[in-house]
Amino acid sequence: MDISTLIGFLLAWALIIGSICMGVAPFSAFIDIPAGLVVIGGACAACMMAFPLKNMLGVPKVMLKVFFNKAEDYGKVIQQLISLAETARKDGLLALEGRMEEIDHPFIKVGIQMAIDGTRPEVIEDIMRTEVDAIATRHRDGKSIMDQMARFAPAYGMIGTLMGLIMMLSDMSDPSGIGAGMAIALITTLYGAIVANVIFSPFAEKLGLLNKMELISLEIVVRGIMAIQSGENPRVIEQKLNTFLPPKLRPSQEEAA
Repeated sequence: MDISTLIGFLLAWALIIGSICMGVAPFSAFIDIPAGLVVIGGACAACMMAFPLKNMLGVPKVMLKVFFNKAEDYGKVIQQLISLAETARKDGLLALEGRMEEIDHPFIKVGIQMAIDGTRPEVIEDIMRTEVDAIATRHRDGKSIMDQMARFAPAYGMIGTLMGLIMMLSDMSDPSGIGAGMAIALITTLYGAIVANVIFSPFAEKLGLLNKMELISLEIVVRGIMAIQSGENPRVIEQKLNTFLPPKLRPSQEEAA
């Protein structure tokens, strides 16, 4: 589980609810079911018009990925590629057949298998980069839904506010009810702002970050596989792949040796 995301999500709600409780208005004044239906239901309906139904059905899974994700360990990926490169350099590419079971990264396994089978280098790279593009497209679809929900929620909040104002102004016979009516009308705007900035916008940004991290990991794999297939020196491959790591995380010369 992503602890940072969970803490931030809970903290945002705690600050909002705590501020409401410390105010003079009762907590019940901030609860309005019709307003929630307009904001949440309206945003979902708009997204259903903008995206295929298959993509919308996958939204719960996409949202769970924000909390349940595994951080990309670039160093581990690089070390596994270097280990495979050393075997290939010493015993040849066919010797990697005996190490397939210990490869836990599916993308590395696909690339190594193609190299063992004697697939041409340009074909290997083309297949692997096509797979990377397909993954990026799938991730982009999930992020796009979150981005659009973040846009639609405040818009439907404003629609709900205008609806409330129209209903309030249609009956001005009781001036004492204007204040309460105005408060109810503004709740939908509040709901839209909260939903957009506590849920959808942060989720979209996190999905974008996760996508970026995974694509970097896949790029490391592609370059590593191509270097192994071409028979480059493992130390040269390591130096190339370590450029993806921040300087403080790169192994020293003594450690590399």
